[in-house]
Parts: sequence; C-alpha cells; structure tokens
Amino acid sequence: MRYFFLAFTLIVVLVVSFFGFRGQKFSSTPLRIFPDMDDQDRINTQEASSFFKNGMGSRKPVAGTLPRGFQPDGGGVSFGNSESYLHTGIIDDTYGSGMPDDLELAKTPEALIRHGKERYKISCMPCHGESGNGKGTVAVIGIPATANLNNFSSATYPDGKMFETITKGKGLMSGYGYNIPVNDRWAIIAYVRALQTADNSAE
Repeated sequence: MRYFFLAFTLIVVLVVSFFGFRGQKFSSTPLRIFPDMDDQDRINTQEASSFFKNGMGSRKPVAGTLPRGFQPDGGGVSFGNSESYLHTGIIDDTYGSGMPDDLELAKTPEALIRHGKERYKISCMPCHGESGNGKGTVAVIGIPATANLNNFSSATYPDGKMFETITKGKGLMSGYGYNIPVNDRWAIIAYVRALQTADNSAE
C-alpha cells in the first residue's frame, strides 16, 4: 500500500508539472487535447466577418423563423408573454367562458370541433379516453386518477380554466403548453364541450 501512495503522488506531481494547474496562465501556447472547444468555427454577436460580402457577421433571420419569446398562433405571430384571453384564458383576473373572439377557427364551429377532435385523439385520448371518461390506455395498464372530463362542465370549470390546465398541467398531468399550439388548445376545449353535451344527452 505504501508503494501505491508513492506511485500515485509521483503521477500527480508529473501531471501538474506537465499540464500545470487549472486556470494557470502560460507564456507559450498550452497543450490542448480538444482545441476545437477553444477555436470554434463561429462568429460572435455583431462581430465582423470577411466571409460575407458586406463584412458583417450578423445576418438577417431565415424566412419563416421566429424570434425567441414569440410563437405562431394561427393568425400570425404573437409574443409569448401576451395577456390576452386567447393566450391565457383569463379576462380581468377571472377565467373566461367561450371561445376567444380572435380565434380564427371559431368562425366555423364545425371546423373547430373537427380540428379539436383530431388534436384530442393525438394528445388527450391516451389518458382521458375516447369519450373523455378517463378510461384511456393508461387506465387499462393500471395508472389511476385520470380525470373524467365529463365532470368538468363549463358552469363549474370555465373554458379559460380548462385552457390554463392544458397549458400548465394539474395533478399528475404535466403542462402541454409547449406541445400543443394555442389554437389547438382551444379547439380541444371545444371538442371536450361537445363530448360533455353528448354524454349529458345520453343520460
């Protein structure tokens, strides 16, 4: 064991003497095992570049790209921090009811529900089931506590609150704000309301 510590100490001394301590400054070019991490093929923000004809490294965004913090909303582009009913589900600090006036799909209710059904099947049906009764695939494999959407009527659970739940999540359900676009969330709500109406008429 004594020889092990002696050998280990010798190795540490050799490594430090050869490579130096981390952060140490050298008068000559240091040995770099991965030089590409220091000399990357990129241009810093607002840096000049002889690669481009006008000598500017900053370029205009590629057509169709969006600035950070913005998102497509069906009718164009909106800022991600918008406080409108369309983007929050809230009007004057309370949850709103009904579809937002600036929701293009709401102008044709049949198309809105049809689109909502399509999006519901993709994002919601595996957990909440085809009829929204909470008996989807996850319930079949033994995962409990999936909400029965037919119990969340618009009178007790406004559309704005349902929009917030889809966006931010609740209980075991994670938020879908990054997965489902704004317009699709409202379309899903319209379809859920249609499921509730069908469930009530079947009673």
